[in-house]
Amino acid sequence: MAPLRLGSVAPDFDAETTTGPISFHEFVGDSWAVLFSHPADFTPVCTTELGEVAKLAPEFAKRNVKVIGLSTNDLNDHDKWVDDINEVNNVNVAFPIIADKDRRVAALYDMLDSVEHDPSNVVNGIPFTVRSVFVVDPTKKIRLILTYPASCGRNFDELLRAIDSLQLSDRQPIATPANWRPGDEVIVHVSVPTDKAKEIFPQVKEALPYLRFATLPKEDAE
Repeated sequence: MAPLRLGSVAPDFDAETTTGPISFHEFVGDSWAVLFSHPADFTPVCTTELGEVAKLAPEFAKRNVKVIGLSTNDLNDHDKWVDDINEVNNVNVAFPIIADKDRRVAALYDMLDSVEHDPSNVVNGIPFTVRSVFVVDPTKKIRLILTYPASCGRNFDELLRAIDSLQLSDRQPIATPANWRPGDEVIVHVSVPTDKAKEIFPQVKEALPYLRFATLPKEDAE
């Protein structure tokens, strides 16, 4: 199978999860989705990550984003682990977690670690997953890919920021500058002439011929 890249159609799959069986494309439906993997159940970093995603559930919902986790244990382990996650983080994990004991989905999305990278994440020759993130849009295309090592917990505020940028750039001909946050100035897309940009945006400032900052229309400014 060809490597997954930005713009690739996210591979469909059927899986058992903590909320019941799913078909991935049906699960995504007309929403955006975040598929994120975890090396194993009952691991410390993952426990904090899943708790954080549960805390951020209203933020994902506000953006029409469904989240779905993956770990390489079975459903029985998942159910026990969710109890730990809820207790430690004072949350209620309501999103599904895929039981990928045979690593079928992990292999499909090239999530598995290697001895060359991290021998501690390969046990008895069996690799666990790295911390992969795939953001999928309603057309089922992959719009963002992040890969963290098992030792490094993910920044989910940054993930929300990136989703805000992706969704905004779908609505407006813009790009977002370094460290952009919702409400900040944006960059006019290079394909838009300055005269046209001034018709679209309330204010356009030309720093360089190829770098033009703009304020957003009120409906997109927040």
